[in-house]
Amino acid sequence: MCGRYSLTAKKEKIKAEFDLQDVHLASISPRYNIAPSQAVPALVSESDKRQIEICQWGLVPSWSKDPKIGHRMINARKETLAEKPSYRGPFKNHRCLVLADGFFEWKQAGRTKIPYFIRLKSGAPFGFAGLWAHWAGKDGSEIVSCCIITGEPNDLIRSIHNRMPCLIPKDKRDFWLDHSRYEPDKLLAILEPYPADEMEAYPVSTTVNNPANDRPECILQAN
Repeated sequence: MCGRYSLTAKKEKIKAEFDLQDVHLASISPRYNIAPSQAVPALVSESDKRQIEICQWGLVPSWSKDPKIGHRMINARKETLAEKPSYRGPFKNHRCLVLADGFFEWKQAGRTKIPYFIRLKSGAPFGFAGLWAHWAGKDGSEIVSCCIITGEPNDLIRSIHNRMPCLIPKDKRDFWLDHSRYEPDKLLAILEPYPADEMEAYPVSTTVNNPANDRPECILQAN
């Protein structure tokens, strides 16, 4: 699964990586320990125009009667995207890229769990494969939400955890965001484990265990 991640890159670097020169990024600031239910930036495509949506992390399907369902839907399993009602519609019509530059997984070590920070060796920001939804309540309230898709781990992550978030390769981002093309088999093929030789992982302190700690120490390598 993916339960914590970071987005610390400067706005200029994010704009360059995702070709967002005409997109306003004022709402994005460095985050070192992003947790479920918090507001997160996602790149979406609406009416052939790309924009950043600030979403609640935890998918609330448009048809849901209770928005609290989002607390249980921070991740969507790749294997059930085209089957489960909660994900089937967004997988067809509301795919997104959840912006990040690293994520955390906890490795079981006896009775304890050691947090690891995982990122690209290049240090570049990337996009998690995500789904998003717009929910409107009868009282006029609205929630824009998202979840992160997970799949089987690559060789680097396998020794830490049995699943990992799906990273969309740079040359596949356009296809992932193009809702005029719904080709399930090709979309699922994009969600293969990201190449392990392009990633690195190292242990960090248990500072990250508390979501209230959102500071650079969270991503520093443990002594």
